[in-house]
Amino acid sequence: MRKTLDPGTAATERQTMPEQQNPLDDSFHPDEPLRSAETIRQIAEQGAEESWWDRWRLALAAGGCWSFLFAALIARHLLDAPEAVVVGLFAGAYIAGGTFAAIAAVTDLLRGRVNVDLLMVVAALGAAIVGHWSEGAVLLGLFSLSTALEQYALGRTHRAVRSLMDLAPEEATLLDPLAPGGERVVPVAELVVGNRVLIRPGERIAVDGAVATGESAVDQAAITGESVPVDKRSGDSVFAGTMNTTGALEVIVTRPRQESALARIVQIVDDAREQKSETQRFTDRFEGRYTIAVIVGSVLAFLLFWQLTDMTRADAFYRAITLLVVASPCALVISTPASTLSGLANAARNGVLFKGSGYLEDLGQVRTMVFDKTGTLTLGKPVVTDVVSCDDAWTNDRLLATAASAERLSEHPLAVAITDEALQRGLPLGDASGFRAVLGKGLVAEVNGDQVAVGTSELMADLGIDAARATQAADRLRAEGKTAMLVAVGSGVRGVIAVADTLRPSAGQVIAELKALGVERTVMLTGDHGAVARAIGDQVGIDEIESELLPEEKLASVERLLARGSVAMVGDGVNDAPALASVTVGVAMGGAGSDVALETADVVLVADDLTKLPYAVALSQRTRRTIVQNLAFALLVIVVLVTASLTVGIPLPLGVVGHEGSTIVVVLNGLRLLRTPS
Repeated sequence: MRKTLDPGTAATERQTMPEQQNPLDDSFHPDEPLRSAETIRQIAEQGAEESWWDRWRLALAAGGCWSFLFAALIARHLLDAPEAVVVGLFAGAYIAGGTFAAIAAVTDLLRGRVNVDLLMVVAALGAAIVGHWSEGAVLLGLFSLSTALEQYALGRTHRAVRSLMDLAPEEATLLDPLAPGGERVVPVAELVVGNRVLIRPGERIAVDGAVATGESAVDQAAITGESVPVDKRSGDSVFAGTMNTTGALEVIVTRPRQESALARIVQIVDDAREQKSETQRFTDRFEGRYTIAVIVGSVLAFLLFWQLTDMTRADAFYRAITLLVVASPCALVISTPASTLSGLANAARNGVLFKGSGYLEDLGQVRTMVFDKTGTLTLGKPVVTDVVSCDDAWTNDRLLATAASAERLSEHPLAVAITDEALQRGLPLGDASGFRAVLGKGLVAEVNGDQVAVGTSELMADLGIDAARATQAADRLRAEGKTAMLVAVGSGVRGVIAVADTLRPSAGQVIAELKALGVERTVMLTGDHGAVARAIGDQVGIDEIESELLPEEKLASVERLLARGSVAMVGDGVNDAPALASVTVGVAMGGAGSDVALETADVVLVADDLTKLPYAVALSQRTRRTIVQNLAFALLVIVVLVTASLTVGIPLPLGVVGHEGSTIVVVLNGLRLLRTPS
């Protein structure tokens, strides 16, 4: 049942703008100690550039470990080498496969933290103590191999975003009248606001700017996710990293390189990777406590096996070491970041920015979706829909031309719509003088010696003009959700011109897709008139409509909805800022050109494309499902392996394969989120 609700009571204004984002954190250096899961998180979350050593050192360590391991086995079983030689080769495997993990474990211990690297190092050393050098080497070999694979795989999510920055050229063609030929190639970093650059066909655009001259189609997919090139002409904005396809453009620089939309997108995604979701914060806290519990449990298991069974001390110690390995939480710890980092990278490539992995998890769980009308469900650009003459002596074109002659002096959106319509029809416009705007009612001007008034019935009454014969037409148009303006020339009303905002062609489809994804209730909040709001809401299938709201009343309405559960709101990020900041997840439209949208909302649809909203909701739901799958699988493997270790006993190599295999499985499962389903 659709219904129109009364405007809510005003609420106290609140601070809505978040603190300024931190600059990119490039504090990760190659000489830092390497670690397994922790190293992966540093590389993936800090957004640091990977050097060749950063990218491949774990693989080199794993390769060295396996090389020494195979050499030791060959020396023992094929060459019958002295035991000292064999042990020396095994020691080489330990050093290659365990040094980085040992450094990480000691570093964390000095900081008062315990991580999974410690479990692996202790288990390997324990195996060596009881003479199982080969099994300890296998443990370190598989552990270093799995962490190398994790680093490479999760590094893909980092590189998927950082590669965006590589799209922007390092040099640009500066138009300089003092240079030979009027142009010279300069580093982009040297360009300042106001410089004019030349973008040839087939070149990537190096700066954010405005087109001064020329026309072309620009492929903006890297920034906005749009699949079709966008036509650009004088006055249109262009973004660094996009591809100019057909024509030459002269572009005036409007932002320095470090403030470009591309740079801000990369920065926001990098910052988002550092903002952990509640699930990830829980698993991070869980890691240290659980690791201590595993160590204590393994010690107790050793004592119980030794004292209460007929096992020898060496066998009990071996069983405890196996338990130490299979109970390690590597897969649990990496389950969430493997999924959320992939989801963030996927979203960024498709023109959707999540400001934290928590919002990526939360958006898909929202059951109430609130929409602003103007600029969200509509394009925010009024157009003339009807011209109705109420005087036989006045044709529709004459009425429109007269109104446009007066309105051309105004910058009001309704005036611009009337003027544009007249120009598109090729109507001649007269000269206007004595222009006077009447706040909230319309305007009065003199055109070709006649007084022309365009506006509301109240304006006509103030001027002493009888508007009775136009009232019926105006009421009919208003009932259709249009803004009807009376046009009076001299002492009589000559007709009515109706203007309406343009509904986004995709709005109805978006609402239907959201409901199919599980959104139970859609609500529209607008400051527009009730009739206009109802007309738009009925066309797109909105469930509830609240109209004629001030910004503080929108906030009060949102707070009432929040009392019933989580709420997401979609707006333009300007007058919706208070409401966007208060909901569970705030979604802003058109972030590529809007600082306010980037700063206010939790999620930004970079292109002004509402169809990205169902994609974002679906991605959020996929991410959450993947996290649940990973956690369930990791827990299941731990339970099965721990149970087997405590009861029938399993060889240490088998436990290592199960443990490291589960870690690789959850990482690969998370990486599926890098792929956008067709």
